[in-house]
Amino acid sequence: MLEDLSTKESTSIIRRTKQAVMPSVISKEFRDGYSIYPSFSIAEGLISSGYSSLADWMISKKTVCVDGYVAVDWVGIKAALEKEFAKRSVRVNWIETKDFLKPEGEIDKMVAPYMGNEDSVWGKVCDLSLNDFFDMEGLKKLEANQEFEVNIAWGIGASFVNSLNSIAYFDIPKNELLFRVRGKSAYNIGSKTRFNMKETYKRLYFVDWIVLNAHKKAILSKVDLIADCQWLDTINWIQGEDLRNSLSEMSKTVFRPRPWFDPGVWGGQWMKAHFQELAQDEVNYAWSFEIIAPENGLVLESSGQLLEVSFDTLMFQESKNILGSGHPRFGDYFPIRFDFLDTFDGGNLSVQCHPALDYIQENFGEQFTQDETYYIMDCKEDAKVYLGFQEDIEPNRFRKALEESVVEEKELEVTEFVQEFKSEKHKLYLIPNQTVHSAGRNNLVLEISATPYIYTFKMYDWLQRDKDGKPRPINIEHGFRNLDFSRKGDLVEREHISKPYVFEERNGAKIIQYPTHPEHYYAIQRLDIKDQVQVQTADKVHVLMLVEGSKIELEDSAGNRQTFHYAETFIVPAAAEQYKIKNLGEGEAKVILSYLK
Repeated sequence: MLEDLSTKESTSIIRRTKQAVMPSVISKEFRDGYSIYPSFSIAEGLISSGYSSLADWMISKKTVCVDGYVAVDWVGIKAALEKEFAKRSVRVNWIETKDFLKPEGEIDKMVAPYMGNEDSVWGKVCDLSLNDFFDMEGLKKLEANQEFEVNIAWGIGASFVNSLNSIAYFDIPKNELLFRVRGKSAYNIGSKTRFNMKETYKRLYFVDWIVLNAHKKAILSKVDLIADCQWLDTINWIQGEDLRNSLSEMSKTVFRPRPWFDPGVWGGQWMKAHFQELAQDEVNYAWSFEIIAPENGLVLESSGQLLEVSFDTLMFQESKNILGSGHPRFGDYFPIRFDFLDTFDGGNLSVQCHPALDYIQENFGEQFTQDETYYIMDCKEDAKVYLGFQEDIEPNRFRKALEESVVEEKELEVTEFVQEFKSEKHKLYLIPNQTVHSAGRNNLVLEISATPYIYTFKMYDWLQRDKDGKPRPINIEHGFRNLDFSRKGDLVEREHISKPYVFEERNGAKIIQYPTHPEHYYAIQRLDIKDQVQVQTADKVHVLMLVEGSKIELEDSAGNRQTFHYAETFIVPAAAEQYKIKNLGEGEAKVILSYLK
């Protein structure tokens, strides 16, 4: 739900970010390097643009349910459509689903069990449904008013109105949703008063996204039109059947999700220097979310028009093609995460750990836990990785030192307790759940991980402060319920720093195996390519990134070719069966590859 954006002076008020909205049309400017707006080309003429064509579609259908996602500008889009209907002298009966939401206080009580403690950033994944938020009896009784040429049920949950015969779905990318929340222009479902940012995000993650995603999945096969609503001055849309056919095509060949970027207190300057399309006036970039399925989008391109759908839209329809043999275990959950942690000329990440599997399941309702690895893409000479405990670790003394650091705001001598290793380019550090770790400044870390991504128990944060000058939250209690103190001494060198070896040599290529920890459900290889290499998916999804070299070309078994540049992440579905990577640059190309064990 979004307040009336037409009263705002600029998008900078609506969106709290210095990054521009993705263009609605593909750029004609030549670019030979990392793109922040990757797109997947589909058949010509499938994406329409503008409110005029959308109004004509609605008039042709006569009765339409316009369902959609939280943070869509329902007020502004309705106003734009009303102008188009007025031009055509078409009278419209608008049925607002927000009028059938349960009272805000009742909704607050309903979601309270999933919101965790007030001072916590975590709640628990809910088991609610979207219909729990509505007076369903009232919604289902609604019928078209024959006195109007067009009847439109309008807003989240509109498809519950059974009497209207067409369904449109209005979506918005998760990064734009979060930028609008930060700009204080978006609310949670059924909220008319703002939460603070922490509470709003917690409610989004543990409640709103859960119920909205389940609802989207349930109606996806019946949707007649899907619109991308990230722009404030236009709208792009596609027929439902055309979208479903395009997703089917995508699920059998290589594609690249759209990354998004965020600053942070420890953030660095590497990405700003290397990714020229990024806003250069941002103070830093801490993260690049290359592929975090719950938040990434997929951009379709047709006749130059762009339209973004959420990554999970593809998974809801095509998860078996994407995951292959991994589908029985993971369903429509995409299990592998790639992201950058940039501390070049920045700060240190917190000394932290992630929860044990039973802990995350019992306390937060997640199915899988946050098992990670750090692959060093680049680093300066002084860069460090902190991993595992010193041999003589005494848990009680460590805890006392952490608590004194918080109370007295004094520096902790981290290496008295935690081991320090010199960062080395292309080295892989293994961080299964319960392992103490941190990345020091002057690293560019490619984090190859399981998908869960918010369960970081920070125990020491180098006295860094948030954007408001306040100490960042510390989670010593959660940490000490999960830390594995047996991961110490020489065992860390043996079991938590991968020892790569040549698994296979072929003409013009080497396959380097990076053994991962037994608790990691994913494996990691590197393809070192002088000329080209043929790869079989073996019925597994492949997530890849060019980590050294300038450019490669990937050709699938049908002969379709796509080019990828240094640091770009791309996915080959299990259903692709095989593909060929050709090195287009000078020198050897190195491609990191992760797949399910």
